[in-house]
Amino acid sequence: MQFNLLLLAVLGLAVTPAMAEPPHGGFGRPATPAEIAVADIDVRADGAGAPPGRGSVAEGEALYASTCAACHGDKGQKPMSPALRLTGGRGTLTTPSAVLTVGSYWPYATTLFDYIRRAMPFQAPQSLSADQVYALTAYVLRLNDIVPDGTVLDADTLPKVRMPNRDGFVRNPDG
Repeated sequence: MQFNLLLLAVLGLAVTPAMAEPPHGGFGRPATPAEIAVADIDVRADGAGAPPGRGSVAEGEALYASTCAACHGDKGQKPMSPALRLTGGRGTLTTPSAVLTVGSYWPYATTLFDYIRRAMPFQAPQSLSADQVYALTAYVLRLNDIVPDGTVLDADTLPKVRMPNRDGFVRNPDG
Protein backbone atom coordinates (compact mmCIF):
# COMPACT_ATOMS: atom_id res chain seq x y z
CA MET A 1 0.00 0.00 0.00
CA GLN A 2 2.77 2.46 0.93
CA PHE A 3 4.64 1.70 -2.30
CA ASN A 4 1.47 2.34 -4.34
CA LEU A 5 0.91 5.69 -2.63
CA LEU A 6 4.54 6.66 -3.19
CA LEU A 7 4.29 5.71 -6.88
CA LEU A 8 1.15 7.79 -7.27
CA ALA A 9 2.82 10.75 -5.55
CA VAL A 10 5.92 10.47 -7.76
CA LEU A 11 3.75 10.38 -10.87
CA GLY A 12 1.91 13.45 -9.61
CA LEU A 13 -1.45 11.76 -9.39
CA ALA A 14 -3.88 12.76 -6.70
CA VAL A 15 -4.54 10.30 -3.89
CA THR A 16 -8.13 10.37 -2.68
CA PRO A 17 -9.41 8.91 0.60
CA ALA A 18 -11.38 6.36 -1.43
CA MET A 19 -8.11 4.98 -2.76
CA ALA A 20 -6.63 4.44 0.70
CA GLU A 21 -6.81 0.90 2.03
CA PRO A 22 -9.81 0.37 4.30
CA PRO A 23 -9.16 -0.59 7.93
CA HIS A 24 -8.64 -4.26 8.75
CA GLY A 25 -7.30 -5.10 5.30
CA GLY A 26 -10.60 -4.41 3.57
CA PHE A 27 -12.60 -6.86 5.67
CA GLY A 28 -15.61 -6.03 7.78
CA ARG A 29 -17.56 -2.87 8.33
CA PRO A 30 -18.67 -0.83 11.31
CA ALA A 31 -21.53 -2.45 13.21
CA THR A 32 -24.91 -0.78 12.96
CA PRO A 33 -26.67 0.47 16.10
CA ALA A 34 -29.23 -2.37 15.72
CA GLU A 35 -26.43 -4.97 15.57
CA ILE A 36 -24.80 -3.51 18.66
CA ALA A 37 -28.11 -3.48 20.56
CA VAL A 38 -28.54 -7.24 20.04
CA ALA A 39 -25.15 -7.92 21.63
CA ASP A 40 -25.31 -5.19 24.29
CA ILE A 41 -27.14 -7.23 26.92
CA ASP A 42 -24.79 -7.01 29.90
CA VAL A 43 -26.18 -6.35 33.35
CA ARG A 44 -23.73 -4.63 35.67
CA ALA A 45 -23.35 -5.19 39.40
CA ASP A 46 -25.44 -2.09 40.15
CA GLY A 47 -28.27 -3.38 37.94
CA ALA A 48 -27.61 -1.06 35.01
CA GLY A 49 -28.70 -2.84 31.85
CA ALA A 50 -31.30 -5.05 33.55
CA PRO A 51 -34.28 -5.44 31.23
CA PRO A 52 -37.94 -4.95 32.13
CA GLY A 53 -39.60 -8.06 33.50
CA ARG A 54 -40.13 -10.01 36.70
CA GLY A 55 -39.92 -13.55 37.98
CA SER A 56 -40.69 -15.37 41.21
CA VAL A 57 -39.08 -18.27 43.05
CA ALA A 58 -42.18 -20.42 42.34
CA GLU A 59 -42.06 -19.67 38.61
CA GLY A 60 -38.34 -20.38 38.59
CA GLU A 61 -38.77 -23.73 40.34
CA ALA A 62 -41.07 -25.06 37.59
CA LEU A 63 -38.83 -23.72 34.83
CA TYR A 64 -35.69 -25.06 36.51
CA ALA A 65 -37.17 -28.57 36.64
CA SER A 66 -37.84 -28.59 32.90
CA THR A 67 -34.83 -26.60 31.68
CA CYS A 68 -31.92 -26.87 34.12
CA ALA A 69 -32.16 -29.94 36.34
CA ALA A 70 -30.80 -32.36 33.73
CA CYS A 71 -27.39 -30.68 33.90
CA HIS A 72 -27.38 -29.11 37.37
CA GLY A 73 -29.33 -31.67 39.42
CA ASP A 74 -32.77 -31.27 40.93
CA LYS A 75 -31.46 -28.88 43.62
CA GLY A 76 -28.37 -27.47 41.91
CA GLN A 77 -26.09 -30.01 43.55
CA LYS A 78 -25.03 -32.03 40.49
CA PRO A 79 -22.11 -34.03 41.91
CA MET A 80 -20.76 -35.37 38.60
CA SER A 81 -19.04 -32.13 37.63
CA PRO A 82 -18.01 -29.29 39.96
CA ALA A 83 -18.43 -26.82 37.10
CA LEU A 84 -22.14 -27.62 36.97
CA ARG A 85 -22.75 -27.30 40.70
CA LEU A 86 -24.83 -24.29 41.74
CA THR A 87 -25.33 -24.84 45.48
CA GLY A 88 -23.30 -25.63 48.57
CA GLY A 89 -19.74 -24.72 49.32
CA ARG A 90 -20.35 -22.05 51.94
CA GLY A 91 -17.37 -21.74 54.22
CA THR A 92 -15.03 -23.63 51.88
CA LEU A 93 -13.32 -20.74 50.10
CA THR A 94 -10.42 -20.61 52.56
CA THR A 95 -9.88 -24.37 52.46
CA PRO A 96 -7.84 -26.47 50.02
CA SER A 97 -11.13 -27.99 48.81
CA ALA A 98 -12.97 -24.77 47.93
CA VAL A 99 -16.34 -25.32 46.25
CA LEU A 100 -17.15 -22.37 43.99
CA THR A 101 -20.90 -22.02 43.62
CA VAL A 102 -23.45 -19.25 43.30
CA GLY A 103 -23.94 -19.27 47.07
CA SER A 104 -20.33 -19.54 48.11
CA TYR A 105 -18.38 -17.50 45.58
CA TRP A 106 -20.38 -15.18 43.34
CA PRO A 107 -20.38 -11.59 44.64
CA TYR A 108 -23.48 -10.20 42.87
CA ALA A 109 -26.91 -11.57 42.03
CA THR A 110 -26.76 -9.53 38.83
CA THR A 111 -23.83 -11.71 37.72
CA LEU A 112 -26.04 -14.78 37.99
CA PHE A 113 -28.80 -13.06 36.00
CA ASP A 114 -26.33 -11.94 33.34
CA TYR A 115 -24.82 -15.42 33.02
CA ILE A 116 -28.18 -17.19 32.74
CA ARG A 117 -29.36 -14.60 30.21
CA ARG A 118 -26.28 -14.97 28.00
CA ALA A 119 -25.34 -18.62 28.25
CA MET A 120 -28.26 -20.76 29.38
CA PRO A 121 -29.69 -23.17 28.65
CA PHE A 122 -26.54 -24.73 27.24
CA GLN A 123 -28.25 -26.10 24.12
CA ALA A 124 -30.07 -22.82 23.37
CA PRO A 125 -28.31 -19.80 24.88
CA GLN A 126 -30.22 -16.50 24.92
CA SER A 127 -33.51 -18.29 24.28
CA LEU A 128 -35.08 -17.39 27.64
CA SER A 129 -37.31 -14.36 28.10
CA ALA A 130 -36.40 -11.73 30.68
CA ASP A 131 -39.22 -13.00 32.91
CA GLN A 132 -37.81 -16.53 32.73
CA VAL A 133 -34.30 -15.33 33.57
CA TYR A 134 -35.59 -13.37 36.58
CA ALA A 135 -37.52 -16.45 37.72
CA LEU A 136 -34.55 -18.81 37.34
CA THR A 137 -32.30 -16.34 39.12
CA ALA A 138 -34.78 -16.12 42.00
CA TYR A 139 -34.99 -19.90 42.25
CA VAL A 140 -31.22 -20.47 42.20
CA LEU A 141 -30.82 -17.79 44.87
CA ARG A 142 -33.50 -19.58 46.91
CA LEU A 143 -31.70 -22.91 46.50
CA ASN A 144 -28.71 -21.18 48.11
CA ASP A 145 -30.80 -19.75 50.98
CA ILE A 146 -30.06 -16.21 49.83
CA VAL A 147 -33.68 -15.13 49.26
CA PRO A 148 -36.94 -16.40 50.83
CA ASP A 149 -39.63 -18.44 49.05
CA GLY A 150 -41.90 -15.52 48.15
CA THR A 151 -39.21 -13.46 46.43
CA VAL A 152 -40.01 -11.76 43.14
CA LEU A 153 -37.06 -10.29 41.25
CA ASP A 154 -37.09 -7.46 38.74
CA ALA A 155 -34.71 -4.74 37.59
CA ASP A 156 -35.18 -2.88 40.89
CA THR A 157 -34.95 -5.77 43.38
CA LEU A 158 -32.23 -7.85 41.69
CA PRO A 159 -29.25 -5.56 42.45
CA LYS A 160 -30.41 -5.20 46.06
CA VAL A 161 -29.87 -8.90 46.79
CA ARG A 162 -26.90 -9.22 49.14
CA MET A 163 -24.74 -12.19 48.22
CA PRO A 164 -22.79 -14.04 50.95
CA ASN A 165 -19.44 -13.35 49.26
CA ARG A 166 -20.18 -9.73 48.31
CA ASP A 167 -17.17 -8.50 50.29
CA GLY A 168 -14.90 -11.41 49.36
CA PHE A 169 -13.35 -9.61 46.42
CA VAL A 170 -11.01 -6.62 46.56
CA ARG A 171 -10.39 -4.08 43.85
CA ASN A 172 -7.08 -4.07 42.07
CA PRO A 173 -5.38 -0.87 43.28
CA ASP A 174 -3.75 -0.49 39.87
CA GLY A 175 -6.96 -0.28 37.95
